[in-house]
Amino acid sequence: MKTTNQPSERPNNTLNTLALQDTISSRPPRTLWGDVWRQFRRHRLAMFGGIVIIAALLFTMAGPFIYQVNPRKIDFSISMAPPSLRVPFGADDMGHDLLARAMWGGRISIAVGVAAMLLSITIGTTIGAISGFFGGLTDSLLMRFTDLCIALPRLPLLLLVIFLFRDPVRALVGPEAGIFILIVSLIGILGWMTTARVVRASFLSVKNKEFVEAAVSVGARKRRLIVQHILPNVMSPIIVSATIGVAGAILTESSLSFLGLGFPPDVPTWGRMLFDGRNYLDLAPHMAIVPGMLIFLVVLSINFMGDGLRDALDPRHRGR
Repeated sequence: MKTTNQPSERPNNTLNTLALQDTISSRPPRTLWGDVWRQFRRHRLAMFGGIVIIAALLFTMAGPFIYQVNPRKIDFSISMAPPSLRVPFGADDMGHDLLARAMWGGRISIAVGVAAMLLSITIGTTIGAISGFFGGLTDSLLMRFTDLCIALPRLPLLLLVIFLFRDPVRALVGPEAGIFILIVSLIGILGWMTTARVVRASFLSVKNKEFVEAAVSVGARKRRLIVQHILPNVMSPIIVSATIGVAGAILTESSLSFLGLGFPPDVPTWGRMLFDGRNYLDLAPHMAIVPGMLIFLVVLSINFMGDGLRDALDPRHRGR
């Protein structure tokens, strides 16, 4: 008579099932931002960009406290000196230490990028949310105004406004603060259009979802629907637009400084350093290479982070 092992296998299967259930129950619960972080870590270029951005922040914020050299100190004995132990990044034509100037100037360049991004994101999110939520005539008017702003030549308009209002603003609030406020305001005001269109498209796709209709059925007001129900669900494209906006603002400020309409010569932004080194490419190429490489690395790293955030915040990539 043939015997079977089924009765003896059932207890083992039961024990294995219980052990698997205990293992699953002991794991920490998965969260949205945990999944985003796991997906972001898989993006090698995004992780590289994050490391570079952290290094740039440490370089600009903590560097001046470690390398305590006055960026405005003039020493003609080291004029246009190449990189060495005494001056790691070399010196410019006035004998300024380029490492010290790069540290201090990076603060201003990054501050301009972040401040202009916050302003443009605020304006773009507000216009896009109103346009996408209300629709109809409001949507049509706001989008035609957005199209009109997109059609404006951005850089020539920036140059014209800065040329006309630079001196009055500097006389009103001070030379450095005035040009900072003017540049940040102009870059932010002229850089919100892409965010507005992205937020509008996201609102149009989310406002007809079931959870929004449920909130409307219980009497939720329009302001609450926008702020508490729809806006948190469209944060993904806003975050991606913010990262790209920082890079664009840094490039715009560098372009303005390179054209001579940015910060004054005694304020060593990266763009101003690049402007100062343009005439010495044959004699002292490090004067242009140092700020140019810093701008290149920071902007490229921010774009890498934007790509990584876009993939990590996309539910299709998280499911994959």
